[in-house]
Amino acid sequence: MYTGNIIFDMDGTLWDSSENVAASWTSTIRRSGVSVLRNMVLTRADIQGIMGLAMDEIAAKLFPDLSPTRRAAVLDACTEDENNYLAVNGGVLYDNEEEILERLTDGRRLFIVSNCQCGYIEAFFEYTGFERFFSDYLCWGDTLKPKGETIKRLIEKNNCVNSVYVGDTRGDYLAALSAGIPFIHAAYGFGKLLPGDTPAEVISSLAELDDKALPFRNRGN
Repeated sequence: MYTGNIIFDMDGTLWDSSENVAASWTSTIRRSGVSVLRNMVLTRADIQGIMGLAMDEIAAKLFPDLSPTRRAAVLDACTEDENNYLAVNGGVLYDNEEEILERLTDGRRLFIVSNCQCGYIEAFFEYTGFERFFSDYLCWGDTLKPKGETIKRLIEKNNCVNSVYVGDTRGDYLAALSAGIPFIHAAYGFGKLLPGDTPAEVISSLAELDDKALPFRNRGN
């Protein structure tokens, strides 16, 4: 019997792919032939600053001088190349992540909801081999909806009673509120909460995600 369901964000929560994403996107942009982008070089900090945003928001922020149609075309090329690049080169995992995920599956189901494009979570699985730990996943590319709505869809699809969302940004916090489930702030990631925000727990490493941190620990499923 499952005692609860843990839904994870991806970037800043399960891995840090920002350096390799920056390298991949810079290469794609240079090949795009768009003159206003020919000298653009993205850094790890640039990518960390947009992680957690929906893909259309990322395109508007990175390519403000392009038309919406051209933005979408450049971003589509970037994300397609990125998926292939990360499947081989991956990102930085957090300490003892494989062992922690295996421990967390004992009596619980694990899921992923991310604002990423289709294929990104699959690239994470291909690089890490961690697909075996997760019961299901859903992303912005599947729903084209705000993260809170995507979380709700995954919960409804999988009958996720007693769920918690684990993420690192304030956007993740607001998405969990929208979905009506508790939020655990992964403070080791890229984002910060604001004074007055009230997560169920704050963890400074993935290893701290244990029975003491999980708000459904004393409930049945």
